[in-house]
Amino acid sequence: MNPEPVFDLAHLAHVELLTPKLEESARFFVEVMGMIESGREDDSIFLRGWDDYEHHSLQLTASPKPGLGHYAFRTSSLQALERRVAALEETSLGIGWKDDNVGHGPAYCFTDTDEHKMEIYYETEWYQPPENQRPALKNQASRFPNRGIALRRLDHINILAADVRACRVFLQETLGCRMTEQVIFDDGSEKAAWVTVTNKTYDVAIVEDWARARGRLHHITYAVDSREDILRAADICLEYGVFMETGPHKHAIQQTFFLYVYEPGGNRFEIASPGARLVLAPDWKPIVWSEAERKKGQAWGLPTIPSFHSHGTPPVE
Repeated sequence: MNPEPVFDLAHLAHVELLTPKLEESARFFVEVMGMIESGREDDSIFLRGWDDYEHHSLQLTASPKPGLGHYAFRTSSLQALERRVAALEETSLGIGWKDDNVGHGPAYCFTDTDEHKMEIYYETEWYQPPENQRPALKNQASRFPNRGIALRRLDHINILAADVRACRVFLQETLGCRMTEQVIFDDGSEKAAWVTVTNKTYDVAIVEDWARARGRLHHITYAVDSREDILRAADICLEYGVFMETGPHKHAIQQTFFLYVYEPGGNRFEIASPGARLVLAPDWKPIVWSEAERKKGQAWGLPTIPSFHSHGTPPVE
């Protein structure tokens, strides 16, 4: 009998990107991506998509090298937070509580098995739009911005891991994530896995780090409303001189329509439509992709470019 599913995590809440070019990265996300700045403190700038309901979904922090500062989930209740903290404290991966947070209440800090820094919290600050950002329809977070690509919401994060299976099992067994798809090569090795805490097909993707390093980032992804928005995003990136790594095209795994670019600090960034698909079946069986199927490339025949297997942040010598 399968164990009872755990629904203590509500959703992926925010990601902290480290950047050696803080102001340039901020201008990229505001002017080109069309995000909204919601605050600054110390060496960090806080941003959100126009329909992200919390104070921020992206934190940019000045750092000598690009990479992942941390990523965070909001829990479904205070009691859920207590349950997950108790589970984390049974591992050797807990760090402890952090109380002085921008945009949300106390957060429990920990790492996964691959040394990515993570947080969970419940108490949060809902974004209060100023008059010039107040929407006509009161059931959306803020007005649609007439600027740049106009990212709607944070969709998912893709992390690199030296041991994909160990990282995936930790997210499943300790946090309650559910796996929807994975890649298993002919030798039995697990090369990638996609897990979710919502009705989306994935909130976190875990991909093997070819450098065998730990704690590195592959990319983060924000969603827009339509495929046409992705094509428009490519034209906007062309006008601004943004490096486009691959796309527009469609993934076979998870079927996301995508465009990958690099932000000025060096981190890979994906614009996606519609973002992750919906999975409503409570008994969804994970889809397993073989080595031969993975090597076919993307859905419509575009080869997976070499940099997709070599570029991660922070860079490895």
